[in-house]
Amino acid sequence: MIELEGVPELIDPVMVAAFEGWNDAGDAASGAVAHLDREWKGEVFAALDAEDYYDFQVNRPTVWLDNGVRKITWPTTRLSVVRIGGAKPRDLVLVRGIEPSMRWRSFCNEILGFAHELGVEMVVILGALLGDTPHTRPVPVSGVTSDADLARTMDLEETKYEGPTGIVGILQEACTHAGVPAVSLWAAVPHYVSQPPNPKATLALLNRLEDLIDIRIPLGELPEDARAWQLGVDQLAAEDSEVAEYVQTLEEARDTADLPEASGDAIAREFERYLRRRDPAAPSAEPGDGSYLRDTSSGLTRPPKRKPDPSGSGEEPPSPDEDDAPPEA
Repeated sequence: MIELEGVPELIDPVMVAAFEGWNDAGDAASGAVAHLDREWKGEVFAALDAEDYYDFQVNRPTVWLDNGVRKITWPTTRLSVVRIGGAKPRDLVLVRGIEPSMRWRSFCNEILGFAHELGVEMVVILGALLGDTPHTRPVPVSGVTSDADLARTMDLEETKYEGPTGIVGILQEACTHAGVPAVSLWAAVPHYVSQPPNPKATLALLNRLEDLIDIRIPLGELPEDARAWQLGVDQLAAEDSEVAEYVQTLEEARDTADLPEASGDAIAREFERYLRRRDPAAPSAEPGDGSYLRDTSSGLTRPPKRKPDPSGSGEEPPSPDEDDAPPEA
């Protein structure tokens, strides 16, 4: 039984979820939800029972000291609410956790139970995969859904992926079967620099989320972190001629594939985002009052000897059994 006595009535709520693990190359997706939680000062109102979903030999609890008292933090999934004020107020329900080790169907049903009780209008699940994309170009972000009507009305791709999947794919399908509109946003992270964090991919996910649900997200120091990350990778790549040559190959393939995007809709989207950030009447960050509380270096991998894929597909990544498989789908 889900009881939410301390949570106020929400305004046009959207649930935004991300899970560490196979779905989260470079920690880009979990980093995006963490950014939202931090910038809007979200307050945790519920946490799933760790005993039900996690293998503690895979995701171990941590021990820490609080004024000399030893405490334990258990790996789990937590939910928080952030309230966005401004001319077009809207609330977000943030779901952040670790991909569960077991009982995925029960896990998704519990998340959907919260979505139903809170009146969530749409679920957006963030993910990140490893891909043949150069770090010097904008991060590709694909929006996919299993709902043909939603794909048409929101200019998304209707997923055609077949193969192994992660909790992002399972939760999206659970939402679809429950009649809850659901979208997955996938950022492609360069496979030759996959170590977390990847602020550039996190920033790309947040920009796409802005466009999708029509809000303005305070970015804080994230743009500067993204620039510093790219500069650092530039310097590392310059020290290895084989990596530098591979990056150039990826750039050429990417530029060729992106030629149709160099006008029209792509430019219009960027201009609209620019205007939205300049508009003082646009929704701005207003932290909640806490009244709903109820219940917490980049490196390079030598490039593989294979032909790059310039397609930039937004589908879920292939099986982790492959040599260069991404950490999630």
